[in-house]
Amino acid sequence: MRLYLGIDGGQSSTTALIGEKTGDETGRVLGAGRSGPCNHAGAGEGRRKFVTAIKESVNQAATAAGLGQTLAFDAACLGLSGGPDDKEALAKETIRAERYLITHDAHIALAGATGGEPGIIVIAGTGSMVYGRNAAGVTARAGGWGYIFGDEGSAFDLARQALRAVLRNEEGWGPPTVLREALLEALPQKDLGARDANRLLHLCYTDEYPRDRLASWAKLVDQAARGGDGVAADILGSAAQALAIMTAAVRRQHFEASDKQAGQVSICYSGGVFGSEPLLERFRMLVELEEGNQLSAPRHSAVEGALLEAYRMSETKVNLR
Repeated sequence: MRLYLGIDGGQSSTTALIGEKTGDETGRVLGAGRSGPCNHAGAGEGRRKFVTAIKESVNQAATAAGLGQTLAFDAACLGLSGGPDDKEALAKETIRAERYLITHDAHIALAGATGGEPGIIVIAGTGSMVYGRNAAGVTARAGGWGYIFGDEGSAFDLARQALRAVLRNEEGWGPPTVLREALLEALPQKDLGARDANRLLHLCYTDEYPRDRLASWAKLVDQAARGGDGVAADILGSAAQALAIMTAAVRRQHFEASDKQAGQVSICYSGGVFGSEPLLERFRMLVELEEGNQLSAPRHSAVEGALLEAYRMSETKVNLR
């Protein structure tokens, strides 16, 4: 049996899929496994957590597939949050395979979204970025700079813009918004002493309010916009516009030639931010203003994209089932 491995290693979890190819060139998933995060591998503790997460996810997938714990793969693709630079050697020490592709998470997200075909993936979760690959295999990206310098249109950015709007209103230089009460009411019981935006802001600088926790407030912006709050609606609209601008930048970099040949560019969206219907519809309208753009939800998940890329290394196009 020739086995293939796909891994999606992220900031919150690591997922592994073990698959095989059947005679009709279909990829069949044999087993899946899940473990903790593996986004850091620089220091000793980070390296230990990385190895543990990879091994546990692969072992769980092997158990689910009815296979032994010591496996050698025909090909393995790992898409890792933060990129492969500090993880590639360690990944190859941890997994036995004839061929490896150690890459970043946007690569496998695109492969899953388009089923391995050329296209663009727009990712807007806790962070944000846009990544594309054309028919010649040339790639381009926009964004993905992290929460200090970028992440426009992300869940963290929506929460950041909401807090900014509340602060401006409280200081008398911004319009009123229901976001003030929404953010204060979202605090746990122990933090209810924060009765104004200034105290709320100071809480956000503490270790108890990491980036992913603040990003969870993005849903409050969506709720406020649906309730008719103009400030919240403007925040969603600006986020959709930022994501659309980054998408257009990636298309211009490497898709003009393929547009003339194929007529269309497949653009997929991924991430919790697109759960906001007003934001998604605004984004769809802006993206589809450009002729040839075709927007859709992903066909497969990122970890399935990693498995597809593992199959691709065998130089055979395989469809998942």
